[in-house]
Amino acid sequence: MSQDFVALANEGVQALKPYEPGKPIEELERELGITDIIKLASNESPLGPSPKALRAAQEALLDLHRYPDGSGHRLKTALAKKLGVNSEQITLGNGSNDVLDLVARCWLKPGDELVFSQYAFAVYPIAALSCNAKPVVVPAKNYGHDLDAMLAAITDKTRIICIANPNNPTGTWLDANSLEAFLADVPSHILVVLDEAYFEYVEESDYPDGLAFLQQHPNVIVARTFSKMYGLSGLRVGYAISSPEIANVLNRVRHPFNCNSIALAAAEAALDDEEYVAENLRLNREGLVQVSQGLAELGLTVIPSVANFIAFDCGQEAAPVFNALLKEGVITRPLAGYQMPNHLRVSIGLPEENQRFLQALKKVLA
Repeated sequence: MSQDFVALANEGVQALKPYEPGKPIEELERELGITDIIKLASNESPLGPSPKALRAAQEALLDLHRYPDGSGHRLKTALAKKLGVNSEQITLGNGSNDVLDLVARCWLKPGDELVFSQYAFAVYPIAALSCNAKPVVVPAKNYGHDLDAMLAAITDKTRIICIANPNNPTGTWLDANSLEAFLADVPSHILVVLDEAYFEYVEESDYPDGLAFLQQHPNVIVARTFSKMYGLSGLRVGYAISSPEIANVLNRVRHPFNCNSIALAAAEAALDDEEYVAENLRLNREGLVQVSQGLAELGLTVIPSVANFIAFDCGQEAAPVFNALLKEGVITRPLAGYQMPNHLRVSIGLPEENQRFLQALKKVLA
């Protein structure tokens, strides 16, 4: 007798669809039998991993028969020193996604609400629904967060507000004064997660460092990652910075050994690779200009971005453009899942990769 296990799952999980990541190069090779593929879909570092992180990872291989340090003491100590916080304020995660899930599991009960913006990171509703809580989507303003509307969306059931700054997948951002005014108006019992996965790329003078809000607003949690600027997407290392009290709660439900030994070693070493970070930042700065100008020359509308990607309007349904680019060996990211059916998101690559993307897009749109 067959059993409907979907029907046995909690109602929130029944409403979910699996997260769809960017298409891997290997999958496209299998599907189309082509090689020389460039992947500009998942906002990964075009430089590869930090050389210092690679060496540390190789050394850590010798101890694979040992469990990792469950507390992540060395990485937390290094992070605390670099960020000017106490190690008791840091919670490590298997990527920043893990941190977001921890926050949801700690503070959301069935019927509670998690507020986030339209066109924001797809993990927010997943985190809410997996706890049988209600995701509350606030309409965006110019593809970014409408903070006044988010304040108006707060009810007596609101427990968490998630803000991506810069926002993924649109690349929009909030300035320091706007965010400070918003936090001042949020009730102190509601947690505000500042998702800063791309903060290292931002060079605008009035962009806020979320850590500056922690002392004045103890309900703030800052989530960050080693996946983007530090080039360690494949190792999945993220972290949260919060009050020690919040970190204490998060660490009660954090899975033992949620960061493996290779990841811990590589992340610690990557923190010290300032030359790598500077080069990555330079490439991204120049790449944003290169890709933005190239898209404008094709007559396409671009959403201004301060991250390491650009979302743009294809002027038509994006799916056929995406599929045609695949045949040219260029992987981008369609945004139909974000209710942006005419948009693609392209990650900033090496200069030659950016140029190849623009040439392929010109050919596809001709």
